[in-house]
Amino acid sequence: MKLYLDTSSPKTILTLDDQTYEWESNRDLAKNLLKFIHDKLVENRKDWHDLTELHFFTGPGSFTGLRIGATIINTLSHELNIPIFDQNGQSQTIVLPKYGKPANITTPKK
Repeated sequence: MKLYLDTSSPKTILTLDDQTYEWESNRDLAKNLLKFIHDKLVENRKDWHDLTELHFFTGPGSFTGLRIGATIINTLSHELNIPIFDQNGQSQTIVLPKYGKPANITTPKK
């Protein structure tokens, strides 16, 4: 089963083979992304070990969303020993986010 993940905006897009799901993740992405993916796998009567390919939208987009999504995809690839592809279909060893602009990091207030 192919998994496609896009975490570049507050609306997370997950595709499992031909079935697409959207989730208004907003600030709950880090806390609930794995549960969201797992719930959709279960809906399709599948498990983590049924995944054969991972596809990830690397950006541009949300700094935090892309970092969280890339971490999940890279971890799944490593632990399940399955290949990763970027949005262009290029095979990757790991995916790195492409933010589209430098991160806006503010100076500490203290």
